[in-house]
Amino acid sequence: MSGMGPGLFESQAPRPLADRLRPRGLDAVVGQGHLLDAAGPLGRMVAGGRLSSLILWGPPGTGKTTIARLLAQHTKLYFEPLSAVFSGVADLKKVFAAARDRRMAGQGTLLFIDEIHRFNRAQQDGFLPYVEDGTVVLVGATTENPSFELNAALLSRCQVLVLNRLDDHALEELLSRAEDETGKTLPLDLDARAALRAMADGDGRYLLNLAEELLAQNLGDDVLSTEDLARVVQKRMPLYDKAQEGHYNLISALHKSLRGSDTDAALYWFSRMLDGGEDPHFIARRLTRFAVEDVGLADPNALTQAIAAWQAYERLGSPEGELALVQLVIYLGAAPKSNAAYMAEKAARRAARDTGSLMPPMHILNAPTRMMKDLGYGKGYEYDHDAVDGFSGQNYFPDGLARRRFYAPKEIGFEREIAKRLAYWDKLRLEKHVRRGGKDEGEDG
Repeated sequence: MSGMGPGLFESQAPRPLADRLRPRGLDAVVGQGHLLDAAGPLGRMVAGGRLSSLILWGPPGTGKTTIARLLAQHTKLYFEPLSAVFSGVADLKKVFAAARDRRMAGQGTLLFIDEIHRFNRAQQDGFLPYVEDGTVVLVGATTENPSFELNAALLSRCQVLVLNRLDDHALEELLSRAEDETGKTLPLDLDARAALRAMADGDGRYLLNLAEELLAQNLGDDVLSTEDLARVVQKRMPLYDKAQEGHYNLISALHKSLRGSDTDAALYWFSRMLDGGEDPHFIARRLTRFAVEDVGLADPNALTQAIAAWQAYERLGSPEGELALVQLVIYLGAAPKSNAAYMAEKAARRAARDTGSLMPPMHILNAPTRMMKDLGYGKGYEYDHDAVDGFSGQNYFPDGLARRRFYAPKEIGFEREIAKRLAYWDKLRLEKHVRRGGKDEGEDG
């Protein structure tokens, strides 16, 4: 049942192909078998005749609205659709009042809210009483990550189900249905047909709109190649919201590909970000962070390369400057990796927080006044450059805090050399400590 009946002349109006091919049953929905199969969560709900409130999260054109409409049909609920873009508090009040009256007459209501993330927090809170008392079964649809966009209270009352972008097999099934519905064959060779599916980028509705555009053109017996197709239809821009989850997903993919030394995968994610319109300055900043966090002293030149690439981009601009960033991605992907400096920083900060306000040992304090000298400031300090080996081996940790090892270099790249140096200093420190009788001035012991 639906709250939107056909108008007097609606049946005579032309309908888009995507609307004509809207599935009439859940078994006709493509690409979402993980939800709709008998073992899937929606399949089990329908079989049991009981539907709980849901949030359907997925990319555009994956069937969120269709699934909601069919769920109402299969569970005999009144289908009440709303768009969060065009609706406000007054619309919600009318819907809840009508649903309450319907419930008293023995009819349940499935309230479908498209783009539910567009409602503000107060509006989302307004759903709660009606969801809790069963006045409505809420099915919200969103393309945005619900954990970022929806109230925790609302999420706790709804099951979040993730819809997949349509894969190549599902998109081909839609093209076959379009040809059956229209009685025409798409004028494409095999490569162009594959290119058409790629253009849709997992969006079934967009694919059917492209197919309808092609079928409407009078091409005679012409069969289009991939190059011809590019001239006839407009390519869809990649789905990428620089302010939302896509932004964070792709930069995470780039960072982790570099960390895994998969240079080719890193180049792919880098290119995806640029194609989506990401600011190259943001990418340069993240690559510089990677140079110090994940390459570190295994290759100290990584930071130099990062700053140079960033500056080169700023001087050249796009598109020429992007090649400097490409070169940096390749350099970082191929570089030896060490997070030892990153871990040392975390360990040292933790120790600094835990130990409070411990004073440095007296022998390494400056004594600019006579009184400070009399108090012992600087007493016993050994000037390292005066030592035969340029190393005094004195203690520089605070009194009452035993030596700790924060930085543990890895046997990778340049850090091998650093490890040798540190081992050499440790050996000398121990020898000088023994010669001092096992106790440095200023130590607790």
